[in-house]
Amino acid sequence: MQHKIVFIAFAICVSILSFGKTLGAEEAKDWFQEGNRLAREGRFDSAVESYQKSLKLNPGATVVYYNLGLAHKKMKQYEQAVTALEKAVEMEPDYLEAHLALGNCYNLMEQWESAIAHLNLVVHQIPDDAEAHGNLGWALYNYKVDPPFKMLVVINLRKAVRLFEAQGFTQAAEATRGILDSALAKYKV
Repeated sequence: MQHKIVFIAFAICVSILSFGKTLGAEEAKDWFQEGNRLAREGRFDSAVESYQKSLKLNPGATVVYYNLGLAHKKMKQYEQAVTALEKAVEMEPDYLEAHLALGNCYNLMEQWESAIAHLNLVVHQIPDDAEAHGNLGWALYNYKVDPPFKMLVVINLRKAVRLFEAQGFTQAAEATRGILDSALAKYKV
């Protein structure tokens, strides 16, 4: 009889704990979705708060770190963006969107070597990503440590121009072509 009471008490405790975890997961999802809604509205400071509340309830949610990083990036808070995006990549090393966002943040911070590392990974995994090629070309173009990556700059910028044109992004293609022309003149290629 005592074993039966202990077993029932144990089952009730497990049920209560499981229910609490389910509620916590649901609440974390609600905060995440609220953050996404706020980000779509351009309310990035409020989105950051929602993402942080979601992470307190579910710190293992890689996509929340990614979206938190993007919200910080939109507010030009690049160090905070990098911190969140690095956490996403640490948790999920093959998260290519996070590597791309990290590479772009590092470009904006003029940390060329870090930008090159992340963007190079993306262009090798997604060879038709115009944004990644363009940003990698920009990072290589600005990298000042010897040896200069002259041919890699030209190759990536040319590919970015072709991809942007093929995808109908005329303005991006023209802007990238301007950088390519500058690189061709600078490197006398």
